[in-house]
Amino acid sequence: MPKSLSYPEVPLFEVLNRTAAAHPKKAAIAYADAEITYAELNSLSDQFASALSRLGVKKGDRVAIYLPNIPQFIIAYYGILKAGAVLTAISPLHREREVQHQLADSEAETLVVLDMLLPVAEAAWAKTKLKRAVVTSPTEFAKNPVPMQIQPQKPHIIPFGAFLKSGTELPKIQIDPAKDLAALQYTGGTTGTAKAAMLTHKNFVANASAFASWIKGAESDIFLAALPLFHIYGMTTSLNVPVALASTMVLLPKFDPAKVLETIQRHKVTVYCGSPTMYSILLANPELGKYDLTSIRVCISGASPLPPQVQKKFMEITGGLLAEGYGLTEASPVTHCNPVDKTMQTVRVGSIGLPLPDTDARIVDAETGTKTLAVGEIGELAVAGPQVMKGYWNRPDETALVLRDGWLLTGDLARMDNEGYFYITDRKKDLIKYKDYSVYPRELEDVLYEHPAVKLCAVIGKPDQMAGELPKAFVVLKDGAEASEQELVSFVNGKVAPYKAIRELAFRRELPLSSAGKVLRRSLRDEELKAK
Repeated sequence: MPKSLSYPEVPLFEVLNRTAAAHPKKAAIAYADAEITYAELNSLSDQFASALSRLGVKKGDRVAIYLPNIPQFIIAYYGILKAGAVLTAISPLHREREVQHQLADSEAETLVVLDMLLPVAEAAWAKTKLKRAVVTSPTEFAKNPVPMQIQPQKPHIIPFGAFLKSGTELPKIQIDPAKDLAALQYTGGTTGTAKAAMLTHKNFVANASAFASWIKGAESDIFLAALPLFHIYGMTTSLNVPVALASTMVLLPKFDPAKVLETIQRHKVTVYCGSPTMYSILLANPELGKYDLTSIRVCISGASPLPPQVQKKFMEITGGLLAEGYGLTEASPVTHCNPVDKTMQTVRVGSIGLPLPDTDARIVDAETGTKTLAVGEIGELAVAGPQVMKGYWNRPDETALVLRDGWLLTGDLARMDNEGYFYITDRKKDLIKYKDYSVYPRELEDVLYEHPAVKLCAVIGKPDQMAGELPKAFVVLKDGAEASEQELVSFVNGKVAPYKAIRELAFRRELPLSSAGKVLRRSLRDEELKAK
């Protein structure tokens, strides 16, 4: 890969315009036995933008999307941008309190929502600035659509189809890609109240272009969009990247292991971006052997550390590549990835790889974030590049804490080796302080994943009056597998230094996960605090 790339200085929606002009008949979206071409997608997004403009939506206004992975998400996504508005995507898993916070904080006046989620939005409506909601059903763009569960009876509730037909003329909007916002992308809230990263059109275009080049993407690729598109990881790697490449996106509204495997086989998927949890669950599926997954060319793992044995087994089964990468919402999100080269994947197990083109990275001291550390030393990872956000929406004080002299402090502890490869050791806040020692949960989790009975696991620091914190593990066993607490504790503690030893282990049927499939250690820590 070159150190630097040339990026088109255009609004994000212009990427779709160009692809549609060059490949009008190419399938853009495959969903529920139906297909939408790039020409059709472009026209539908134009109609959506026109309808927004007719309602008075102006440049800079915020429009919220509260949808799963269905064609309407993508139509609304590019339509909002073409109207000059700023989109904010809400997790379909969010409920009244969370929806209210995001709508109120972003000051969105228009919402695009799934029919079955409308009651949640209406419950939050009074404490927001919402004026209208555009409502759709999961099957509206399927071959055999089913009527909406909720029939709009109020003037401020507009059916999606009628909304598209209401537009008259596409608004002429002037966008400065480097300055104008494309999205208010809310963080997962794992470190406190959810806040919005202000991401520009340039942020998205640069990151999509760099990642597309990194994975050697092509028009012939078939992308599986099982990651939620509202999440920044899915939004860039499973939406903007394939559109930039003129590839086909196969949409799945939710992650269902059997459906994912069937979809890979049926559509001959070549690129799939997911989380370690997703790959672990796929490998644990008892019917894995029934499916032909050899169409896979490259998969990327992000959101949390990739266990080495999961990477190795997945590559053996598919014959493709599974490379670990790294990113965060504030960086649109990708900053690092391992080279898309099978011969290099076993060389640096556990590395997040190298910085993307035009991305600088360094390790700084975790206390002040000002001193650059030497090769091999553990400190906070800092990054800089065209994908880094402008700051947090309406939060100048919090912005100042993470953006310093052009560098974004990621909040992750890491080290760099002498060839420039980076390794995440843990989140600063996930670090377990046992007496005077620092214990990294990931190290213990990696050992646990080596046990054949372990499907999912997480390690946290349990408060202890004498030691400060004691490492405690939570484990989900594979279907049909058996293992005792003592067996697993002995398995881990026999492979780590005494001060890192797991002091307690609990079995669970499931673990709390983020929308991107990341195990939420904070939720487990909160449970421990409440149990005291």
